Amino acid sequence: MKLIRLLFLGILFISCGRSKNHTKKQSSHPDPVPVIVGSRVLLQNHLDELRGKHVGLVMNATARVDGTPMVDTLIARGINVTALFGPEHGFRSGSGAGKKIKNGIDQKTGLPVYSLYGKHRKPTPEELKNVDILLFDMQDVAAHFYTFNTTLGLVIKAAANAGIPVWVLDRPIPAGGNYVAGWTLQKKYRSFVGAYPIPMAYGMTMGELAKMIVGEHWLKTKKKPKIRVIKMKGWKRSMKWPDTGLKWQPPSPNLPHFQNAYVYLGTVLFEATNISEGRGTPEPFLTIGAPKTNLSEKDVKNLRQQFPAISIDTTTFTPHSIPGKSLHPEYEGKVCHGVKLHVNNINKFDPLTFGVALLRVMLRATPGAHTTNYIYKLTGSAAIDSLQPSWQQDVKKFRSERKKYLIYN
Repeated sequence: MKLIRLLFLGILFISCGRSKNHTKKQSSHPDPVPVIVGSRVLLQNHLDELRGKHVGLVMNATARVDGTPMVDTLIARGINVTALFGPEHGFRSGSGAGKKIKNGIDQKTGLPVYSLYGKHRKPTPEELKNVDILLFDMQDVAAHFYTFNTTLGLVIKAAANAGIPVWVLDRPIPAGGNYVAGWTLQKKYRSFVGAYPIPMAYGMTMGELAKMIVGEHWLKTKKKPKIRVIKMKGWKRSMKWPDTGLKWQPPSPNLPHFQNAYVYLGTVLFEATNISEGRGTPEPFLTIGAPKTNLSEKDVKNLRQQFPAISIDTTTFTPHSIPGKSLHPEYEGKVCHGVKLHVNNINKFDPLTFGVALLRVMLRATPGAHTTNYIYKLTGSAAIDSLQPSWQQDVKKFRSERKKYLIYN
């Protein structure tokens, strides 16, 4: 009887062991690796260096640690914050894309808030008079047409001319540091939505880009810029947002979730068309269409075959006014026909190549559809006219140029 019992226990043990091993092998989504962002590193290791200084903050709603805005945390810890600067969408809360923002007073702290997306695009000498050091902290998406990187350069320029150092508190790139795509921006297409000779998606953190902006002498300054990057801990270039373990904080009102921001790198092209990019819906940049769009089953089938990592479903939608996000969206109150998108495998999806392919299909399927000259600012190149992803040489060259400025492996 004892022998039978021992045999039974042995079989049970082996069976349980196999079950555990089997479960482990089936797990295709390992636990996220925690990333410590630059602002938290600052609070942990560098706060004493700010004591006795007049500190200016260039931040927005994403500048948080544990859900608390950095401005409130710094003041609570005794740092003498003297001036606040807000980029597009504002300092604390989001305002709609392209909406000019005026100077004001921060209601919670009583500090002056200077707009970098209004009358001025960079801090004025008068605004910097009571500032010894500037902290720059905001979540970016590493796309040249996303205005935060232009603001970064203008802040560095204004600070350099005033003899003020800029500390960049680094944050992850949602699409990962290995994703580089698109044409390099040509000089004649430079604007506030594209200021530097970099590809559409350049795969660099704000800290890395700051180093490149200064190192490549893209700014004309009276004095040499003083920048310092407060590096993240635990972040690797291969990481996309879900790998970081961080909570998503919308960098702008129409990028409410990671998926919106990821696909945006390609569907941003629809901003330069008379086809809706989904503003005024719950899923901007994942909802694309127009009243006259008439997609064929063949069109959708071909896209699905080309891009199996993303779900492409036909849909109808009606854009509505959403205060703070899209006050008067294109085709407001009109029924639109088009596609609803969802990425199933983020590691096998190329948003910009997909964006160009979808643009090609939607223009053909929508009577009267056209692009505007704004598309040259978004892409930085007239090569978009071919509606083909012809940027391989640009990407190869840029990858080589950026190497010496990369901080993370």
